[in-house]
Amino acid sequence: MDHSPHILVVDDHPEIRELISDNLSRQGFKVTELPSGHHLLDQLRSTRFDAIILDVMMPGPDGFELCRNIRKTDQVPILFLTAMASETDRVVGLELGADDYIVKPFSSRELVARVKAILRRTTDRPAASDQTPVSDLVRFDRWTLNSSQREVTDETGVAIILSTAEYRLLEAFLQYPGRVLTRDQLLDMTVGRTASPIDRSIDNHISRLRKKLEVDPKKPRLIQTHWGGGYRFNGRVN
Repeated sequence: MDHSPHILVVDDHPEIRELISDNLSRQGFKVTELPSGHHLLDQLRSTRFDAIILDVMMPGPDGFELCRNIRKTDQVPILFLTAMASETDRVVGLELGADDYIVKPFSSRELVARVKAILRRTTDRPAASDQTPVSDLVRFDRWTLNSSQREVTDETGVAIILSTAEYRLLEAFLQYPGRVLTRDQLLDMTVGRTASPIDRSIDNHISRLRKKLEVDPKKPRLIQTHWGGGYRFNGRVN
């Protein structure tokens, strides 16, 4: 049985798809290519992928729109390919639920390293002697995390959608309640240092997670900032 990670590459430029496919294949990955996003959701319904490499600027539905639609039902890791170098544009992608981005032109080695980092982040768990095991159902504040389904529901049973990075960030907090986690530690657990993310990527993920979990995101009670140190989760975990 083939256990090679399966990567979906969506880009309207055949030479870029071929470049990515060749480099990933040489590293032992299974690769499927799509020239546009028109049939992307159908492909996701019929095939399980370990990650998606998604071009931002394409005819028809662009990468931002596709990412938004994917995140309604699927938390597969997404790596954006973008020619937009501004921090604002890249943050937009992260806000929509992308897990990482790479700016064109890119080196093949960097692309492969980022894909490997995404896969590590979605399969590995942080290990430490004071780690609190997370069972299938974990209750905190007014929320319940179902780790087997990667779903968070409120007290009425209404589910909220978390990106892969947001989910792993919450998972890290639930494993280390009451402990200050530095930005570097959180980057290792969620975004990955080898991906060389922008300096404030963790702050952006925290902000998004607060908007989804906190009663008042401007006065956070669950996820508190530890000035000069990082963040601490103050909710009671059951």
